[in-house]
Amino acid sequence: MAGTKQTPATPIPTALSVRKQSRVLEIAFDDGTEFSLPFELLRVYSPSAEVRGHGPGQETLQTGKRHIELTALEPVGNYAVQPHFSDGHNTGMYSWDYLYWLGANQAEVWEEYLQRLEAAGFTRETGRDTDMAVPGSGSDGHGCGHHH
Repeated sequence: MAGTKQTPATPIPTALSVRKQSRVLEIAFDDGTEFSLPFELLRVYSPSAEVRGHGPGQETLQTGKRHIELTALEPVGNYAVQPHFSDGHNTGMYSWDYLYWLGANQAEVWEEYLQRLEAAGFTRETGRDTDMAVPGSGSDGHGCGHHH
């Protein structure tokens, strides 16, 4: 998975649009590549410690995010953005290279997410609608023990 620091070869965004009606973040890069990233995908693949944990195997499966909204999008220097989601989550910083990686690998990571839902006992659809802590992830759904 891509790191969170921008490298010299990382394409730079030339346009960034929040489409609330269709629930997507549209992003265009200076290499001509354009992506349309669903809010749900952005939320379940947040680069935050709440979602990723503090090391391998500490990831927390995110459920019930099908109707998530993006309530704000703040710039972080000239290398990232920090989205604020309708469920209160706002601790993930999305670097340009992470957004590019997520867009380039969108189909694969989405399929991986759906498979993780099934492995946790959900169907591909119910896991997207049911907001609950996954067994073993802590009672509040914050897998790292912090309240973000």
